[in-house]
Amino acid sequence: MTQQLEPMPTDWRRALAVVAHPDDLEYGCAAAVAGWIDEGREVTYLLATRGEAGIDTIAPEECAPLREREQRASAAAVGVGTVEFLGHRDGVIEYGTALRRDIAAAVRRHRPELVITLNHRDTWGGVAWNTPDHRAVGRATLDAVGDAGNRWIFPELTRRGLEPWDGVRWVAVAGTDRPTHAVDATPGFERSVRSLLAHRTYIEVLTDEDPEAYCRTFLTGTAEAAAERFGGRPAVAFEVFAR
Repeated sequence: MTQQLEPMPTDWRRALAVVAHPDDLEYGCAAAVAGWIDEGREVTYLLATRGEAGIDTIAPEECAPLREREQRASAAAVGVGTVEFLGHRDGVIEYGTALRRDIAAAVRRHRPELVITLNHRDTWGGVAWNTPDHRAVGRATLDAVGDAGNRWIFPELTRRGLEPWDGVRWVAVAGTDRPTHAVDATPGFERSVRSLLAHRTYIEVLTDEDPEAYCRTFLTGTAEAAAERFGGRPAVAFEVFAR
């Protein structure tokens, strides 16, 4: 019998979503974000890069502001009003103390109970190799949550007025092949399609398919793949690490 996914925890008010690039959140968990916003929760987006190396036909200095604009529009489509960019270089993010410090600072600043990130493992389901940026940011996020609560790891953050925050109760990893929990995707699904579609410049380079059809097909497939383990309901799946 297939192990069923547990419903995501609901006793929280603030979440921080930390990913490497514009569009990372839209390829999987924007429907969950839309539903959470409907319930009156606060969700903030933190992106390590501006996605400037993501489009071969557009130079990074032109691409960065374009992709930032699309990301802000994408976030607005699901009700997220705060989007921050750390300014690390797209494609060459390095896991290490500098990245952990930047993420820990954001955790201290926003004080979330739930932190969301993207698949930090080497592969996507053992089929496709994951990118260095995803691996670095995912792993750094998992580690930075602990850093944020320890005043002795990055004492310079305290000197900047960012007091330790040990209130993160869960880290939820999207895009994982080891999901444990899920959120019903139905209430936020149409907004998730619009959210992904906001990355139109990137999508038009990625595929010759009609952009809206591409977004709808991809997100429908992802949600339906999780349905078998969530009572038949289209879902956004997460691997949840409790703290």
